[in-house]
Amino acid sequence: MRNSIKILTILLIATIFSCGQKDKSAKGLAENNLTKLNVDKEKQEKIINEHLKNGAWKHELYSRQWQEEIDKGLAKDSTIAYLWQQKAMPMFKQGKYEVGMEFIDNAVKYDRQRWQDYRAFIKCIFAKSYREAITDFQDCKKRFGNNYVMDHTYDFYIGLSYLQLNEFEKAEQIFQKDYEYQLKDKGEDGLHHLDLFYFGISKYEQKDYLGAIKIFDKALKIYPDFSEVQIFKADCLRKIGKTEKAKELQKLGEINGRKGNTINEDNVIYERYPYQIRWY
Repeated sequence: MRNSIKILTILLIATIFSCGQKDKSAKGLAENNLTKLNVDKEKQEKIINEHLKNGAWKHELYSRQWQEEIDKGLAKDSTIAYLWQQKAMPMFKQGKYEVGMEFIDNAVKYDRQRWQDYRAFIKCIFAKSYREAITDFQDCKKRFGNNYVMDHTYDFYIGLSYLQLNEFEKAEQIFQKDYEYQLKDKGEDGLHHLDLFYFGISKYEQKDYLGAIKIFDKALKIYPDFSEVQIFKADCLRKIGKTEKAKELQKLGEINGRKGNTINEDNVIYERYPYQIRWY
């Protein structure tokens, strides 16, 4: 019995000592990694200068040379998130979403705070994988708050994703919350016409035509020739019996649409945005 107790005591001491050594090792490893990352910052900047600024960027965006130069940089250090993002970006603009997503996943792996919201944006606007976009943006919110990417809040894209999933009530709730957030954050003058357009659409899809008109009017105050807003507002007017006003606004919306007064986001040259009308 005494021998058993001695053995158990020895094993317990050995276990405690082992855990202590592991803790020290883990702490040392963390410190070593931190030092390594600090050293790598300088090395990474040299690689970026050589293979991106003086490499890929000197070639056409969709060329093989663009990809090959970035690959040379990644061969030297595969943990440079910016290189992975620059490798992914042309793929998305060419509609090669699956290929691009593999690359952007690596960018997020090595620098989540910088690139996760960009990946979520790509899922929403380019790849149109809306449920994945919602999950990504919700995770971004938990980690970093309701920040902005490509001029819009994370909640804007979450609301837009629900809109595209035909979950209109959820979309409206998100847009309402985001509207109030932006009023508090930037004031009336800081509201964005596209945010208001989709907020209005969430009401329009639920047949709240008066509510939609009220929001559409706010969008038109910012962007008076916004053709999509004019067209959808005209339909609202038609639905509530104001047919003459609807005809006038419909005609004006068509004129403005053909003039190019449509959704004016930077990435609209690559992707048609939700509810954007084709004028050709």
